[in-house]
Amino acid sequence: MSDSSTLRDRSPERGGEDADGEPRPHPPIPRGERARERVLRAALDVLADQGLQGFTMEAVAAHAEASKATVYRHWTSRGTLLVDAMDRSFQPFPTPATGGLRTDLIELIFRFEALVSDSRYPRLMAAFIDAAERDPTLATLHVQLTERRREPVRLVLSQARQRGEIPLTTDLELAIDLLAGPAFYRRFIAHQPFPSGYAAAVVDHVLTAVLGMPAPV
Repeated sequence: MSDSSTLRDRSPERGGEDADGEPRPHPPIPRGERARERVLRAALDVLADQGLQGFTMEAVAAHAEASKATVYRHWTSRGTLLVDAMDRSFQPFPTPATGGLRTDLIELIFRFEALVSDSRYPRLMAAFIDAAERDPTLATLHVQLTERRREPVRLVLSQARQRGEIPLTTDLELAIDLLAGPAFYRRFIAHQPFPSGYAAAVVDHVLTAVLGMPAPV
């Protein structure tokens, strides 16, 4: 992402003022991985709280209580910082091991419900989707991160297909869309909470309508 005039840091680094009213720099934070992780956490906070417009190297440095030199030591622009911060936040769910297709899927959908119910995650996603619409590099990253989220569901369905639990002709990508779509719509579009048993109800409807499995009694 190029740093246009609206993306450049706009004022010198300041870390507050001393007793005489003079500006003082932020205290340095340790070099290495600890410093990098601290800045990445700050970057996610700034993006969630201030959106893309407020996401600057200066704002991230201030939130991390770091100097801009520390931030620029690891990232050359706010675009590269945003890519790494979002990559850090999109870790896939672990693959369930309940022993059954239905229970594995319910566990995954329930985890997704919990994720999107967190007040911070929707703000983070909204800011990142907005950024991805404006920048091809971020759009590519968004596709990659979405695929990372879909992979555990794809693996569960693929294993079930190999075991003969669902037909070989089942469209797994469509099934993933239908499993994840309701929770995404309910939280991001309808802004409604999830009722008890919602994950199980979604899974049962998809297994019955798309995968040809009988509904549980």
